[in-house]
Amino acid sequence: MNLGAATDISAGDGFDPRPVLIVTGLVQEARIAAGPGMTVICSSSNPRQLRTLLASFDPATVRGVISFGVAGGLCPSLESGDVVVATDVVDGVSRWEAGLALSEELIDGSGLGGQKVVRAGLAGVEQVVVGQAGKAALHAETGASAVDMESHIAAAYATKAGLPFAALRVISDPATRALPAIARSAIKPNGNIDLKKVIGGLARNPLTLRALVSTGMDFNRALRSLRGCRGFLLGGGSLVPADI
Repeated sequence: MNLGAATDISAGDGFDPRPVLIVTGLVQEARIAAGPGMTVICSSSNPRQLRTLLASFDPATVRGVISFGVAGGLCPSLESGDVVVATDVVDGVSRWEAGLALSEELIDGSGLGGQKVVRAGLAGVEQVVVGQAGKAALHAETGASAVDMESHIAAAYATKAGLPFAALRVISDPATRALPAIARSAIKPNGNIDLKKVIGGLARNPLTLRALVSTGMDFNRALRSLRGCRGFLLGGGSLVPADI
């Protein structure tokens, strides 16, 4: 899925007019990112699909890559809505440095009305890490503060293409909360939620309603925070090469 391809026409002397490639996992994230100066790819939370999309994407058409969206919390001190600006991305085999393509106003939180913003590592995985025990184990193994399924793929693509890379992720489900099975299985290929599956799952197990409501509240809080970050995606030129 590719949304919002555009070129900044206000280029001055020495300014690269090519858009930035924004890599997302969910259609909601893609809609937030889409706009002038952005070319947005949405994987529908499918790492294989993301690799296929990037394999056919011409890196010469963009000036950098940013992984943008929500993430699962690994560090217990992070709550839903907290913003993680990546210092690096690890996937268990490789590690990539991430540039800070965002202004210091965002980093110190003043650009988000005091929202908590941290510089920290991200872990990239091929499947959703759902339980508290799994999150704790990944945190101990990698030292990463958050986890998602796109950043490691975006970083690898940027490295191969010789493009600058950065990542901004907002915590949705904290480390102290497990992600309900219904929430995982109800994601459609386009990234939307399959309400029939949700209703069917609740009918089979009504006790999951409370956990599902909490997950929905966390997700909506994360999306609100993510919208507040959108204006900073083009805020600086400090992207650096993603080095393994």
